[in-house]
Amino acid sequence: MQSVGWTGTEIETIMEQIWSFLVDNPARPAPPCLLWSSRASACFSSKVSPWLGVTLHGTDISSESSDGEARKASGGGGGEDAGAMQQETAPDNTASEEARQPKECFLRQPKKTKTEKAKTKKRKKKITEILAKSEPKPGAPEDLQQLLADYYCSRRSVIELEELRLPESCFLQANDLTHSLSSYLKEICPKWAKLRKSHSEKKSVLVLVICSSAVRALELIRSMTAFRGDSKVMKLFAKHIKIQEQVRLLEKRVVHLGVGTPGRIKELVKQGALLLNPLRFLVFDWNWRDQKLRRMMDIPEIRKETCELLEMGILSLCKSESLKLGLF
Repeated sequence: MQSVGWTGTEIETIMEQIWSFLVDNPARPAPPCLLWSSRASACFSSKVSPWLGVTLHGTDISSESSDGEARKASGGGGGEDAGAMQQETAPDNTASEEARQPKECFLRQPKKTKTEKAKTKKRKKKITEILAKSEPKPGAPEDLQQLLADYYCSRRSVIELEELRLPESCFLQANDLTHSLSSYLKEICPKWAKLRKSHSEKKSVLVLVICSSAVRALELIRSMTAFRGDSKVMKLFAKHIKIQEQVRLLEKRVVHLGVGTPGRIKELVKQGALLLNPLRFLVFDWNWRDQKLRRMMDIPEIRKETCELLEMGILSLCKSESLKLGLF
């Protein structure tokens, strides 16, 4: 049987006729005219059949007897053609059955906001939190050796790093956190009065104290009153003091003690205003911590300036044992 093309209006008209036919004759099967067009049968099965339970070949899903009557109505001679057309035009009832079956439903999880992500993210501890819980540990000569090794490890070869290592004999007894600056200087330099009287060279100091800031330098100068006596003390930091004034004072008078920051001391040594050969004691303010609980060597700028200062002649003086190092 040859299929015929249908327009949308014709399909709607046929569907209305089918509907009235089924309503008037509920017990009778659908007429064979439903087999005329595959387009009409597809439209019928998708729109009407799910509600009526009627298939394209005129059978009721709930009735098996109507299927036999539909076969008789189609005639014996055209049974084979009708069967073939039925196979071609028969709709896929499994699709409609699957549509009626319940489906699984998945709920999307709500996206986390930025504040929630910030709360769940593990916060990195600050150095102040770590040091606040740890007990203070006094500095040791090995700490200074390790500082030099870490700073120059990427800039020097293995042989050059060995040359930077200081002999243990150049280190003085380190502060055990029980000393003030005056008591510590008295311990490492018991013959200070004699040494002070013998010093008459300008542009130099006998004792040099290196700290992290100008404020800390002023605190150290006030705390060493009991030790210095009549000795001359020089402020060697950059805050509110021009380097030209410091150069003039070093050239004009004899200075016994110098307290300052490594950056300004390095600049004075570089300009030749401060000579290192007469220096006898170099003391680092090693164990003191600022408001952020940082030691002087924990500050990158101070660490860099200190390492560069040590390489400007201090290391060679330590190896010759004419200069002693102390960690206060």
